[in-house]
Amino acid sequence: MMPEGACPDILLLNANTDTAMTTRMVAAARRLHDGCRGATMANGATYISDMATLGKAASAIQRRAGHLVAEKRPDALVVACFGDPGVHALRSELSCPVVGMAEASCHLACQKGGKFGIVSGGRAWGPILQRFVAEIGLASRLSGIHTIDPTGDAIARDRAAARAEVHRAVVEAAACGADVVVIGGAGLIGFADELRDEFAVPLLDSLDCSVSQALALALLERHASRQCR
Repeated sequence: MMPEGACPDILLLNANTDTAMTTRMVAAARRLHDGCRGATMANGATYISDMATLGKAASAIQRRAGHLVAEKRPDALVVACFGDPGVHALRSELSCPVVGMAEASCHLACQKGGKFGIVSGGRAWGPILQRFVAEIGLASRLSGIHTIDPTGDAIARDRAAARAEVHRAVVEAAACGADVVVIGGAGLIGFADELRDEFAVPLLDSLDCSVSQALALALLERHASRQCR
């Protein structure tokens, strides 16, 4: 339980083995909330780029998250992968709130506009995200999924090369009727801020959405525990 007045402890669990990605995520998250820390998968995929690696990540994440929470329980856990592997299982297993990057982004987008579009890296993510949005009950609010060729890890390594493609995908999303556009995935962190002034539609960063929701849930849990005293 979070001590009264303490800064909520938000744990970002990178679903792959890329420690540099974890470092970038934590640095970006701390601009929103100082109490963020990160953890990286000890083994598994270097980057989750398709259904096969997403499936393998889910069970590995459950094991890793269980160990991390046992060592030091956070006030909320973010599964920092835009496919949300293992999130539903973790919610039934862990004592802290669990937030998925994609789910948080989609729900926040629905509060910002009638229809939302998603921009992400890697063509294989198109059908994966289409199914995901349907599974969380928001298919009727989705204007479209707009993926670009480079996967998130390649985008993170060379942001300048990917910028024009991300920009084009946002243009496409807006043209397809999106009232708000989610730029999703750990590799695309920061593009929403970078491109925001170039578009009339709001752009949401999936990391910002998930950290904001994790913080809100941690504070709600603190309030609930006070009420039970």
